[in-house]
Amino acid sequence: MSDAQAPEALPAGNGSDFRARVERLLTDILGLMGFPARIDFKDASDGSLSVALHFQGEPPPGVEPGKRSQVVDSMQFLLNKMLHRPGTERRFVLVGAGIHPEPRSERLKREQAAAATQAPAAPAPQPQPAPQPRAQPQAPAPRQEKAPARAQAPAPRQEKAPAAPARPSDSDERSLEVAEDPALREVARKLAEKSASLGRFYALVNVKQEDRARVMKAVEGVPGVKVSCEGEGRNRRVVFTPAKPAPLPKRSMLPEDDDEDDLEG
Repeated sequence: MSDAQAPEALPAGNGSDFRARVERLLTDILGLMGFPARIDFKDASDGSLSVALHFQGEPPPGVEPGKRSQVVDSMQFLLNKMLHRPGTERRFVLVGAGIHPEPRSERLKREQAAAATQAPAAPAPQPQPAPQPRAQPQAPAPRQEKAPARAQAPAPRQEKAPAAPARPSDSDERSLEVAEDPALREVARKLAEKSASLGRFYALVNVKQEDRARVMKAVEGVPGVKVSCEGEGRNRRVVFTPAKPAPLPKRSMLPEDDDEDDLEG
């Protein structure tokens, strides 16, 4: 989340220079994020270009080697948008953390095969029981007088166990009591001040509820910016909204090409 100039988009193409274009764009994006990585290329079975990112040090928050994440998926979407300008031939690029990602077509086949093997087999038909001979009617038994019911003693009253304290919901970050983290407090206040001074919108994703509460407490009193939590579950995030938003420069805006179905990984 830096105010440095965004990497310039390059036209997509075929040949040996396509990997050089992808490597240059990824290097610029990772450099602006502050997480440099070694880039490894491989031609995927479906014709796409597979890229494995081996981070030099700790990976970005929310990224685990060998697993998909919102950060890597967003990076993959942005990279393909910058490569695939309207009117150019497209070659999709897959991005993975620590490993080469599996192509979408192969992943769907594997998931369908696993679902087919786990489907329960149809139960075998059960044999019908043989019909039983019809019983002959019997004479009614003599009626017996019921003895008066005895009064029963009332059952002892059971005391209810005290209910367990309710866990704070996602909307209770401001009221949640957490220990202060000096490093997180400094970063959160700097980000809030930068949002107010530059007029930029920022968001922190993949953050635990306790850390969201620490960020909300840390930015109290910073002028010119409103900080709130939005979303539910794993999509909940901390959003920094400046009081005076500034428009983005034209060279950093994405093209008006929203054909996202062709760019799904």
